[in-house]
Amino acid sequence: MFHFLLHWMLGAIFFGSLANAFNVLPCLPVTIVCWCSLVFGASIMQDKDLSRYSPSFSSTSKHLPCSHNLCKLSTNCKGPKEPCPYIAEYDSENTSSSGFLVEDKLHLASVSDHATQNHVQASVILGCGRKQSGIYLDGAAPDGVMGLGPGDISVPSLLAKAGLVRNSFSICFDENDSGRILFGDVGFATQQSTPFLPIAGKFDTYFIGLEHYCVGSFCLKLTQFQALVDSGTSFTYLPAKIYEKIVLEFDKQVNATRINQSESNWEYCYNASSQELHSVPTMRLILIMNQSFMVNNPVYSVPVNQEFTVFCLGLQRTDNDYGVIGQNFMMGYHLVFDRENLKLGWSKSNCQDIGGEQVHLTPPANDGSPNPLPTTQQQSIPKTPAVPPALAGRASSNSSVAVPCQIPSWLCLTSSLVMLLCLCAGHLIRSFFDL
Repeated sequence: MFHFLLHWMLGAIFFGSLANAFNVLPCLPVTIVCWCSLVFGASIMQDKDLSRYSPSFSSTSKHLPCSHNLCKLSTNCKGPKEPCPYIAEYDSENTSSSGFLVEDKLHLASVSDHATQNHVQASVILGCGRKQSGIYLDGAAPDGVMGLGPGDISVPSLLAKAGLVRNSFSICFDENDSGRILFGDVGFATQQSTPFLPIAGKFDTYFIGLEHYCVGSFCLKLTQFQALVDSGTSFTYLPAKIYEKIVLEFDKQVNATRINQSESNWEYCYNASSQELHSVPTMRLILIMNQSFMVNNPVYSVPVNQEFTVFCLGLQRTDNDYGVIGQNFMMGYHLVFDRENLKLGWSKSNCQDIGGEQVHLTPPANDGSPNPLPTTQQQSIPKTPAVPPALAGRASSNSSVAVPCQIPSWLCLTSSLVMLLCLCAGHLIRSFFDL
């Protein structure tokens, strides 16, 4: 058993929307050391000890064989018992990662004032990267990438299949660039929600539909417009035609002096006084079912002095015909990726009001002991393109009836920067992370 040491930082793809069905982690070929696949990181913490995970130090680690159904590149294998290779190609700056798939146990300990300590083991699949390219070479995600997509091999899928949690998870970013992730969380009855949309008939990614994009009192009507909810993208992207209309309207309404940031990737930047900064035009998304999503902070700001602040609109254009809702639009919300009911839920939150006994959860219908990894007949990898990992500092089944319950015990996995907690009775795994 290897006790994973985790370091979680801002600017990587962590909760959802990773289209590739495996986790990707840089690995040193000589020492066979790979970075823990359950976490992701960013270049802002390069001076920290990353406590790399090594399969050779784990008594439960084993390569996923080429004969396994999860091995989609088995044609590249010389024999059925060879380690299964993977190749992940991203849209971001010719970025890719390749290596081998590894299976290991995630060790969770229960902690309670009214119960003795118990332990639970969860089987997970790790992508141990041997060769990286693109922004991975520039320091992106030094701890690796955590994929939380709908695929059977993702961490939330495996935890749900093992009977540890509900097939749902939530994330929350606060305004101080900190937050938390909760596995098994289905949110609150009062939250707003919108359905996930299938792509080519499959729910392989977290797409939602937008009907209007509003800037102040102006609302642009959108026709059959879809956006990918991707916490791994730092900022928000819009197709060129929609982008132009939105930024021009924003520029018309903003009461600040526009400046030229030639060395920046941002097109619409302004120098504003503190008073002008408080009058930035609001942005609101009208989603399917007429659900309103208010963007709490659509701009990225950097103080210049005590009187003035430079801020830039946190939008960028994309050549794709769909948009990407990134981390900056998620701040101040408790977002629930309900994979059981195929919907995205949200409610305002400071990220301190959604943990512990305040979360109402329902155990799975079969509240038995955890199961091992699904058999090869049960597993598959969705055929979807991988989305780009983010860089810090760069613009770059029907469920049972919900019954509120108290949470008496926890399952925990700790490190210097991260604490993962699994609530046994409530079937919730919680992670607090400092970004």
